[in-house]
Amino acid sequence: MPLHPQVESRQLPGGCPLWLLHRPGPAILSAKLWLRGGSSGDRPGERGAAQLLAGVLSRGCGPHSGDALADLVEGLGAGLRCEAAEDGTLISLKCASEDAPQLLPLLRQLVQQPWLVDDQIALERQLNLQTLQRQKEDPFQLAHDKLRQQLYGDGPYGHDALGVEQELRTLDRAALERHASRLGSDGAVLVLAGQIPMDVEGLLEGAGQPVWTVAAPQRRQGPAGCTGERFTASGDETEQLVLMLGATTVPLGASQALALRLLHCHLGIGMSSRLFVALREEHGLAYDVGVHHPARLGDAPFVFHLSSSSERAEEATRELLNEWQRLLEVPISVAELELALAKFSGQEALGRQTCSQVADRHALVLGHGLDFDFADRCLEQAQALTPTDLQTAARSLLARPCLSLCGPARAITAAERVWQKHPLAG
Repeated sequence: MPLHPQVESRQLPGGCPLWLLHRPGPAILSAKLWLRGGSSGDRPGERGAAQLLAGVLSRGCGPHSGDALADLVEGLGAGLRCEAAEDGTLISLKCASEDAPQLLPLLRQLVQQPWLVDDQIALERQLNLQTLQRQKEDPFQLAHDKLRQQLYGDGPYGHDALGVEQELRTLDRAALERHASRLGSDGAVLVLAGQIPMDVEGLLEGAGQPVWTVAAPQRRQGPAGCTGERFTASGDETEQLVLMLGATTVPLGASQALALRLLHCHLGIGMSSRLFVALREEHGLAYDVGVHHPARLGDAPFVFHLSSSSERAEEATRELLNEWQRLLEVPISVAELELALAKFSGQEALGRQTCSQVADRHALVLGHGLDFDFADRCLEQAQALTPTDLQTAARSLLARPCLSLCGPARAITAAERVWQKHPLAG
């Protein structure tokens, strides 16, 4: 079914949607296979399984051992990556178009015929454990982990995609085989962008076998937030204090999600952003400052983050809380909205420069059960939003944030005093 001269929508025999984005330019092909079910689908006692499996997938599949797979991909100058996020597992392939006949079949083999070899599982597990251990030495990560617990508790979004150390240590081949057998069972979508081979379905099907016996991921509500204690702190005897102030909001595609994306642009994108100007330029408080607002199938977090000198903990905490309070009480100006719209449009344009970026964005949108033209419609709809719309969204979704700190005891004590007296803590 042709939708546009450069876009085709097809369906593989097993039901998996296949989107072909024909792009002129260098003879490059980028493939993104998005499988619903990432770390939020980890079972209790097996948190870390999705990411561990994703890491092992590229260590051998079908007729290729790990070494043979690496030789094939790297010998052709291609790139193959598998990684799990909260809502899905993404398999990415980038190669020269002329090499696609040799490499595209790997997408099916990685999912249907992974080599789950004990020594490779042990190696990948150890790498993930080492990363988790390093994170315990990072005050930014410690504050983030605490905030995630405040916002999501032990729910599906309540742990790092890498997992929980004690549970990750116990994951074995049998556990990964169970997870591998369910890959794609909640839906999958495959997007190819660039110079696409003529018989692409034939390359993907392989001996007439269905690729996945499921249809496209359907739009549905993902994991919800479950705010617990609104203040938490981790001691770390450094010279800085890390502050994270955040709340759970709404999924990508929800009615107020676009207003939040514009607030993100206003507050956290570029050196002209509100937080950068107010906290770094005007007050000289920030080593680092920004906003974190990822796309999620469920209730996405909206987070201010700031690292500052521990000696200025009281002032840093007060100013950060005041900026959040300002969102609730003062609509942004027309000029600020126009700048946010320009940044939003610019970010969209920057994210569509390469075949890989284009395929990645469409795979994410389609994987969330949204329409192919979702991003274009957002650009149009954003023009109709007013400062009042943005303030209404902020008041509705951001009225009761949680605060997470990491730093020396004296700085935490000073920051907590400010929090307890501030209207946001009420």
